[in-house]
Amino acid sequence: MNNRVITIQNCFKLDFHMGCMVVRQGNVSTKIFLKEIDMLIIESTAVSITACLLNELVMANVKVIFCDKKRQPSFEMLPYYGAHNTSLRIREQIAWPDETKQMVWAAIVAEKIRKQAALLKSLGLDDHALLEQYAEETQMVSKNDFEGPAARVYFRALFGENFTRGRHAEDALNAALNYGYQVLLATFNREIAAKGYLTQLGLWHDSQLNPFNMGSDLMEPFRPLVDAAVVALWPEQFETTEKQAILAVLDQGVMINHRKENVTNAIKIYVNSVFDALNEGDDTMIRFYENDK
Repeated sequence: MNNRVITIQNCFKLDFHMGCMVVRQGNVSTKIFLKEIDMLIIESTAVSITACLLNELVMANVKVIFCDKKRQPSFEMLPYYGAHNTSLRIREQIAWPDETKQMVWAAIVAEKIRKQAALLKSLGLDDHALLEQYAEETQMVSKNDFEGPAARVYFRALFGENFTRGRHAEDALNAALNYGYQVLLATFNREIAAKGYLTQLGLWHDSQLNPFNMGSDLMEPFRPLVDAAVVALWPEQFETTEKQAILAVLDQGVMINHRKENVTNAIKIYVNSVFDALNEGDDTMIRFYENDK
């Protein structure tokens, strides 16, 4: 089964044998072909994993996410070289004109706000009209001025006036959002690295402390998919069942390029189109997804 997300939650030993990841606990072992794995989440700090398996996972382009003691995503593994022509891709990336990066970023942010507006509208929330206006103005002026105001309107409309969005908040709603965003970011980072580009060099995000600036940029229009899942779930706690519900977003069907794809494949198509747009200086080449109806 392709696009499979494997979560290791208990005290297992993981190693590699003849194209398979071997999951051992005591005298019991299970084999999973690496070609069937899209993402591996190591949720327990008690897991043991061999260097051989880690190397094979990287070569198989499997995204590996490690969690902390609270079972929240903490860091991920990326290869040094994701493609045979990485040096060429990096030269392209460095040479992108600022005007082109600003144009593409404006298109990405405008689409994110449109998706936020669409979610509010689908839920019968009146604030969608204001977000539609923000999206139009963002695209017209090619600036980031409306992303912050749109986010404030959006999250309060979704989760209530007293909701505060925070990366380190302890409530279940924020935990679900953070988990979903981290999984999305990891998926984007894998595709960026696989194309030979640097995740560190972004279009808008440029923090010296963020090794995933490009992923943080490109994932923006996909965030509302996580938001919709969290609204539907509205968790009072965030444990294994809730995590599985959020992970299911990656298998959700969407329309892109006039055909139905799951979100994982849609990300691949979208990322390719963004790089085409940056290299050609044409933001109309970007292929955004639409929700499957």
